[in-house]
Amino acid sequence: MERKYKLQYYKDLVPYTEGLKLQEEAFEAVKNKEYSGVFILLQHKPVYTIGKGGGRENILRSAEFLKSQNIDVVDVTRGGNITFHGPGQIVFYPILDLTLLKKDAHWYVDNLEEVIIRVLKNYGVEGTRKPEYRGVWVDDKKISALGISVKRWITGHGVSFNVNVDKEYFSWINPCGITEFGITSLEDYVSDIDMEVLNKQIISSFEEVFQIKFQ
Repeated sequence: MERKYKLQYYKDLVPYTEGLKLQEEAFEAVKNKEYSGVFILLQHKPVYTIGKGGGRENILRSAEFLKSQNIDVVDVTRGGNITFHGPGQIVFYPILDLTLLKKDAHWYVDNLEEVIIRVLKNYGVEGTRKPEYRGVWVDDKKISALGISVKRWITGHGVSFNVNVDKEYFSWINPCGITEFGITSLEDYVSDIDMEVLNKQIISSFEEVFQIKFQ
């Protein structure tokens, strides 16, 4: 069977629950062999998501305060703790059949980190890994968070990449439950970032690392 990889790219802000629906639809399409994988690229409206590792204890503001700021709190099936998604942060959800690539979740996560590391390199920024914490780091500050799920060897959830996000949102939580390290954004190192160009670089970096081609 010829492998088909579909790209879904959204320019407007997508509510998080709508993003979950997009993932569910993509999962069904991959499970039913319509596609070998679907790559969803978007930005979300402000939301805190809590993974299987918990995280409500890492919310530092009251429910009333969060409501006043129009921030939803959603429990999700990915690994990891609490994180923030919002404008100025690119999120991508690869829904891939790993039986066609490599049945290895650690390999998959390493590759996701590599995608961001290569994109950062294009901007002269050195992205690094921390053995104890997943994601991509610059100068001991997290620039990209990662949380995945794997069901029947089909992947879900994915990667967030801080570009010019309002970092105050992160001060209202302990991101990923981590208190000893900070958060950073690409704009802290690079000026005049063209989001369209950056999105294209993420797509091409993903194709390179995973050796696939999107339709």
